[in-house]
Amino acid sequence: MAEPLFKGVLPALVTPFRDGAVDETAFVALVERQIAGGVHGLVPVGTTGESATLTHDEHRRVVELCVKTTAGRVPVIAGCGSNATAEAIELARHAKRVGADAALVVTPYYNRPSQEGLYAHYAAINEAVQIPVLVYNVPGRTSIDIANDTLARLSKLPNIVGIKDATSDMTRPSIQRLTCGEDWVMLSGDDATALGYMAHGGHGSISVTVNVAPEQVAQFHNDALSGQWPGALYAQDRLIRLHRALFSDASPAPTKFALAHLGLCSEECRLPITPASEASRAEVLAGMRDAGLV
Repeated sequence: MAEPLFKGVLPALVTPFRDGAVDETAFVALVERQIAGGVHGLVPVGTTGESATLTHDEHRRVVELCVKTTAGRVPVIAGCGSNATAEAIELARHAKRVGADAALVVTPYYNRPSQEGLYAHYAAINEAVQIPVLVYNVPGRTSIDIANDTLARLSKLPNIVGIKDATSDMTRPSIQRLTCGEDWVMLSGDDATALGYMAHGGHGSISVTVNVAPEQVAQFHNDALSGQWPGALYAQDRLIRLHRALFSDASPAPTKFALAHLGLCSEECRLPITPASEASRAEVLAGMRDAGLV
């Protein structure tokens, strides 16, 4: 079987703010911490990076900063999603220009396109930019679900290389293994079910929890990828409360609270995301204790 283009754990990086602006010093330090913790790649300006409330200039700057800081040590998959195809193409072109290794492109939100519209969206990006593209399927946020049949069609296009799957549907990787070919990259977009996803043939995950616990989550993925399932299950048990806690309030507020508790950045988010509630903070701290972080 061919080695996947991307595998293991890739953090969906937070974008730290201070006094309303991107805190570039903190961002660089977070990238270095992730690489030191053993992650297999980096994903700036996705949902967890608050891409929806970054300006275009901030978005581009964060991608550039991630690529520059990483300096080729691990792959960088830049968030390039938009519900406007032309804007997604422009962001993907920028990612390619500054040296990102791939683009992560969410299914168009709000518009609710048909399956044919979804195919045409990704086909246009495939045609316009020579960069590997991962489809990001997260129906809970976008109100649209890209079907396995559509993914099978997209997998035939040279630049559409895989998926970030946040559906928590464990049957999908098995079906896609059969319909999309052995080169199709399959990354989970849900920490809590990543163990099951990899057991069904997935290659890793784009993770929120790894922002907080890089060593623990990286080791979990190394165990799963090498078939050391008892070790992976032990790590799952230690991490599951943290996985859940980081979504106990609007993301990424709980994650930023955890990072602030560790002294790594401010917990500041952009409106309409507000700071984590007291109940959420208590859950996060309990999860961090389970994971051995506090």
